[in-house]
Amino acid sequence: MPLATFLRTATSTGVLGLTRYQWLVIAAAWCGWGFDVFDALLFNLVAPNCIPTLLGLTPGSPEARGPTLFWTGMLSATLLVGWAIGGLLFGRIADRVGRQKILILTVLVYSVGTGLCAFAGDIWQLLACRALASLGIGGEWAVGAALVAEAVPDERRVEAGAVLQTASPLGLALAGFVNYQVAAVWFAGDPTTSWRYVFLFGLIPAGLALFVRLFLHETHRFEAARATSPPPLTALLSSDVRASTFSGLFMAVAAVLAWWSCTAFMPVLVTMLAQDHGAVAGLDAAGVRELAEQWKVEASNWFNLGGLLGTFLAIPIARRFGRRQVFATYFLISLVAMTATFGANLSPEARINGYFAIGLGVYGVFAAFVFYLPELFPTRLRAAGAGLTYNFGRIFAACGIFLVGVVSQRAGGSEGLLDVLTWVAIIPAIALIGSRWIVETRGRPLPP
Repeated sequence: MPLATFLRTATSTGVLGLTRYQWLVIAAAWCGWGFDVFDALLFNLVAPNCIPTLLGLTPGSPEARGPTLFWTGMLSATLLVGWAIGGLLFGRIADRVGRQKILILTVLVYSVGTGLCAFAGDIWQLLACRALASLGIGGEWAVGAALVAEAVPDERRVEAGAVLQTASPLGLALAGFVNYQVAAVWFAGDPTTSWRYVFLFGLIPAGLALFVRLFLHETHRFEAARATSPPPLTALLSSDVRASTFSGLFMAVAAVLAWWSCTAFMPVLVTMLAQDHGAVAGLDAAGVRELAEQWKVEASNWFNLGGLLGTFLAIPIARRFGRRQVFATYFLISLVAMTATFGANLSPEARINGYFAIGLGVYGVFAAFVFYLPELFPTRLRAAGAGLTYNFGRIFAACGIFLVGVVSQRAGGSEGLLDVLTWVAIIPAIALIGSRWIVETRGRPLPP
């Protein structure tokens, strides 16, 4: 029997009571989401070298600091706007034609767009390539989350969602590892070129898309609903769905704003801290570059480890106390961690270690969205609804990150950036208060 047929017809249950095919669906979405984050965050890691090079400046030089902050904010904002558009666009298409085909298409779009960044000749070409990649990045999550939610039993949706979210910190960790190997080991003495090779690794998911095409088929829930015409997008604001739409949107806006404010400027902040430390310690330019790459990896690893542990925290809280308590817990952790790490008088090493606590809250909260958002919407609106609420917040995040970049550029140096990031802690504080009014979906079956 061919492997594809065997997997599709396998009904025997295994770990968590899921069939082989259900685990295959989770694995396919897991890889798609992991490489999604991998491709999305490569830019943030290479920004201190990439942006100055394309602007004709020397990476690591004092005159490159301001433009690097500004263009990090600009390019990250572009990614987030495209991410939001892609989430709604591909989510809508997936509600019309199915999850399987669109999942593959989104992976191809973001991998090709990221690979093209390696050939950018100026900052505007880089921006165009990032915009293309962002469409696929935004679409993949919405389609993958809907696919997993519809493929697994209702009683295992929380666990399946948490497993799917573990791909995100591991994808970010892989991005950090690749950047370190390329920028600090293979091309340690050539920061003006190393970033191009980093972007080429973004083509890896294209092979994944071709592999997944061989084994996945459409979900039974979507096939059952295919006979009905999908309602217009305005149905997301109808009386029976409106509360769910605003509930998901409010939580997602807060989470995305906090996450991107912390991560988009992490490599830049760490690089500045290394430069400040190098000036005091008398390190030469090569020593500062090596220290900066090392600290980038450490900060990323702490952040990812916190996010990974935080992902599993969602399971017991969601099962015992419900979705509202999940979000309240994560936003409380985020508020405390961000205020302490960015606002307290700490050494550079302590700030880097503090990214563990930030990751626990700021990153861990996204595990809840994987199962919560699909629970809010009916089948023919599920991918579009999840894509809209999860990704539309990125437009607000784009504005926020752009402002962080502009304000930090004017403030100058690491102290100015730390002050701005400390104020960002207001976001989880507001979300913590608002979480008590969101729609509770604990114990509810997936809407038909």
